[in-house]
Amino acid sequence: MPLEAPLAPISQRIADLNARYRNHGAVSVLSHALADPMLGKIALVSSFGAESVVLLHLISIMDRTTPVLFIDTELLFAETLHYQETLAEAFGLSDIRRLTTPRDQIFERDPDNLLRHFDPDACCHLRKIEPLQKGLSGFDAWVTGRKRYQGGLRQKIEFFEAENAERIKINPLAHWGRDDLEDYIANNNLPRHPLVAKGYPSIGCAPCTTQVNLGEDIRAGRWRNTDKIECGIHFDENGVTRPEKDAA
Repeated sequence: MPLEAPLAPISQRIADLNARYRNHGAVSVLSHALADPMLGKIALVSSFGAESVVLLHLISIMDRTTPVLFIDTELLFAETLHYQETLAEAFGLSDIRRLTTPRDQIFERDPDNLLRHFDPDACCHLRKIEPLQKGLSGFDAWVTGRKRYQGGLRQKIEFFEAENAERIKINPLAHWGRDDLEDYIANNNLPRHPLVAKGYPSIGCAPCTTQVNLGEDIRAGRWRNTDKIECGIHFDENGVTRPEKDAA
């Protein structure tokens, strides 16, 4: 059996991919990416949050065997855990991989479950970043739900980006706005996260997420009354956390 040809350097592949798919839409980008040998082995990372249902539904149509990495911080809302099970069953997703931090590391670094109060960045690193990086080991690329309309540095994201010169991030919904998401959900009669109707347009860990008031930014309920604005799972090419809110 012939050996597979090694993949070209990430910088070269990023340039080629963005040039190739520059004028394509989200559905085309995702469907082609799943089959493009330039991207290698791909996983979808999903929070099963307020907008996650769109990519999960698209993946279920295109290739429901695609690995879906779900970071369970063990601080999530019960509604999120139930929603994850509901969508996995409804969409026939056959490879959901639940990522958690080993119990001994939790006991060693957050024995009283209070780390989030005095060092929320360290809490996110322990419960999100570390298990995700371990879960992504062996993958050449991963699909995210990041969009330009979310603001900050996301305003200029492309369909394909480099992550630490290690793997490629695919952002098929980069050019979608909130109306596009809402239309897709309504037109396909997709189940919403139960907390959306209760005033949670952006949903993270239960202790760090509050309801959003009328007129507030949709992510105002994330880490309210703190300087923290992101969990840190997205990095730039130098490995520095991007100062933006994330929604995998």
